[in-house]
Amino acid sequence: MNIGLLIIMIVGGALGALSTLYCILGLPVVFIYKLYRKVRFGISLFD
Repeated sequence: MNIGLLIIMIVGGALGALSTLYCILGLPVVFIYKLYRKVRFGISLFD
């Protein structure tokens, strides 16, 4: 198999995995932060 194609596949797979991990970890963190602000400061969840 062509070495250039292998490099493109590895880089593309890594970028896909990293973006998926960012979404999976980022959404709960934002939700928890918004709940913390709501409890601590009384700020609306939708701001």
